[in-house]
Amino acid sequence: MLFSLNGVHVPHRKHTADMSAVRMTEVKSVTIPMSMHIGAPATPVVKVGDLVKVGSLIAEASGFVSAPIHSSVSGKVTKISDIIISTGGTVPAITIESDGEFSPCDDMCAPTVNSREELIEAIKNSGVVGLGGAGFPTHVKFNVDPSRIEEIVINGAECEPYITSDSLTMTDRVDDMEYAFTAFQKYLGVKRIVIGIESNKKNAIASMNALASRMNGVEVKVLPQVYPQGGEKVLVYHTVKKEIPTGKLPIDVGCIVCNCTTVAAIGTYLKTGMPLVEKCVTVDGGAVKKPQNVIAPIGTSMEDVFAFCGGLTSTPYKTLYGGPMMGITVPDLTAPILKNTNAILALTQKEARLPKTTACIRCGSCTNACPFGIDPAAIARAFAKKDADALEELCVNTCMECGCCSFICPANRPLVQNNKLAKLFLREEKAKEANK
Repeated sequence: MLFSLNGVHVPHRKHTADMSAVRMTEVKSVTIPMSMHIGAPATPVVKVGDLVKVGSLIAEASGFVSAPIHSSVSGKVTKISDIIISTGGTVPAITIESDGEFSPCDDMCAPTVNSREELIEAIKNSGVVGLGGAGFPTHVKFNVDPSRIEEIVINGAECEPYITSDSLTMTDRVDDMEYAFTAFQKYLGVKRIVIGIESNKKNAIASMNALASRMNGVEVKVLPQVYPQGGEKVLVYHTVKKEIPTGKLPIDVGCIVCNCTTVAAIGTYLKTGMPLVEKCVTVDGGAVKKPQNVIAPIGTSMEDVFAFCGGLTSTPYKTLYGGPMMGITVPDLTAPILKNTNAILALTQKEARLPKTTACIRCGSCTNACPFGIDPAAIARAFAKKDADALEELCVNTCMECGCCSFICPANRPLVQNNKLAKLFLREEKAKEANK
């Protein structure tokens, strides 16, 4: 059951909210992983020594749930080798030495779209995946029976601290979003598009209201400032008042959810033929000399982006892809900017040090904060006993790993971490049962 008022009030720390994005125009090289999306890794179609331009196809989708990858710079392919990504896995990556010109493909042009099938194929060819963090190939999301789509919900909540790159999309890329919306309405038969935005983003709300005023079937829903407002199930509930059952997807209740920057990237490709090759990234944290929003070629190293922002004032205590609530720790600053990177943070010890953990006082704050009303403290106790049946009864798989429970806990218990481990344990136990 989804409780409409649950969540937490996190400090916003959106220091870059009123800053325009600055484009990186000097990049020596990029290293582009073949897995920047959920699903099968892309397969390289270039070899060492090949010359490429911005937008050149360098890897093709290798399955239905996969996405092609394009060069973000012009230059020469210098290496194809395995790299370790932030999740701990190893994937092939293509390194390209930039010639400094950023020359686009000679044959680049807008795709021909006259039908639903051609629109979905265009979205696939664009290389666009979910840019809010999940990285699910967007063409797969749209490849459903059109009669099932009752509304498209646009995620402009941007509820994580620090991150402001989506807000910039909604003020600076309105034309791209409008172009994509028009295509959705024309070729998918979508009657209703709802843009959900937290109430603290006044400029974004004004821009999206202006867009909605000139388009039929587009509306803006101003949302309370409660984290995790941008969580998929939470967003759908608060925008169109539909609950997504555990184990189901938004389309099962008639919705497709798209991040606002995902929509803008689709619009760019439909207008120009330029695939997804760059990303606006919020660069912030106490160790960053000049926090700002940076438009960086995909594959640019974190250290190069930090250097573009004036460098680091001290050795970071922790560096992250994404925000402090759901972001992923990145121990190596040579890690590249990915398609779904919306922020990189370099946090000081004061910002990132974990407080001392004490005993659970059974106050229930974690359950009250949980968007789905589950009991993280009870889950932690069941996991400690390795009680798979209890974990299932406690609905551990409902957890979206938002971190509200850990944030609110007065005893500083690692509750969300326990939930993640408990979900993994339960999957392993079910796999053992299935193989008996």
